[in-house]
Amino acid sequence: MKIFVKFIFISVIFFYSTCTSLLAQNKIKLGLLVPMSGEFSEIGQSIIKSTLLAINKIDNPLIEIIPKDTESNPDSTLRKAKELKELGVEIVIGPVFNKNLSKLEELDDMIFLSLTNKIIDNPKNIISTGINAGSQLNTISKFQKDKEIKKTIFLIPNKSYKNEIEKAIKRSKLKTFKVHYYDSDPTKLTKQIEKITKYSQRKQNIKDEISRLENSDDPNKEKKIKILEKRDTLGKIGFDSVIIADFDESLKSITTSLIYTDVKPVDTYFITLNQWFDESLLKETSYQPIYYPSVNKKNYDEFVELYFKEFNHYPNQLSFLSYDLVGLVYYLILENNWNIDEKIFLKKNKFKGKVGIFEIKDKKINHVLNFYKIENSNIKKIF
Repeated sequence: MKIFVKFIFISVIFFYSTCTSLLAQNKIKLGLLVPMSGEFSEIGQSIIKSTLLAINKIDNPLIEIIPKDTESNPDSTLRKAKELKELGVEIVIGPVFNKNLSKLEELDDMIFLSLTNKIIDNPKNIISTGINAGSQLNTISKFQKDKEIKKTIFLIPNKSYKNEIEKAIKRSKLKTFKVHYYDSDPTKLTKQIEKITKYSQRKQNIKDEISRLENSDDPNKEKKIKILEKRDTLGKIGFDSVIIADFDESLKSITTSLIYTDVKPVDTYFITLNQWFDESLLKETSYQPIYYPSVNKKNYDEFVELYFKEFNHYPNQLSFLSYDLVGLVYYLILENNWNIDEKIFLKKNKFKGKVGIFEIKDKKINHVLNFYKIENSNIKKIF
């Protein structure tokens, strides 16, 4: 079978041919820490299946996947990680959830490629591989530049990931005019958005202008008044794009409130964070067009098709990432002459996977993402 990964600087074929004698003596054991039982077992089983697809694609008997059940519990995660260590495992894909990272720091001679996108306050032996906020904001920044967007406001909910977004803004190339925080409670949300968009003042502007015209000698005042009466507001909102760091129903609530305050996506860029390719977004035509960064859709669709053909059900989105991580580890180990140590994640490197381009440096992984527009119930790639 053809090797799955494409190399940026040196081909797999070259490494494979020059390292044959070394490979014959060393088998790479790659650990996998995922929930195989309990509430999130479907996620774990999907990840296991995707890594097996990657192993089959690589087609090298010297790399082996050893899965262990975290039971979605930090204590169990640590116990299973120790079992992997006893088996000679040095690199682990997983855990899946942030809460399961807390006790892994004591295994400082192991490397864990967590599937989360949380990058702050992690143990030193954890490398977050998820689509982190910084990667997304740098992609949005490119869109800002391409469209010459001047004033962007950032709407951030008071949720657990707020700190991740705040730090990502500081580290990224994104230009923000103002950052606003909001409560997702629907009973409070609209009032908050009204304040941000100066809705009351803009409504008053209509009344004031109609009153001025009524008392003026303008020969066209009746025509102008009729036009104004059809409008809801008058005056500038003070920004030309809005980034909404929210998802699902909360995202819908925010966009609904923006539209209610006469901020429309045809006049102002509505941008959000990675929504993958959630079909529910296609149905919400009221807030289209809407823009967001995400993974390579063409490759994602191909992966879903391959997975479904093999297992007769659809994969979890994290499975797409875990598929790539097998190839990433294989590539880095080959580049390091089939040796495993933390150096492979320290030096600057790039890997082109199915998700997109992985940028590796100083035990951090960022992603070069694509940018999409949803309009008229269709997804269009911008870049």
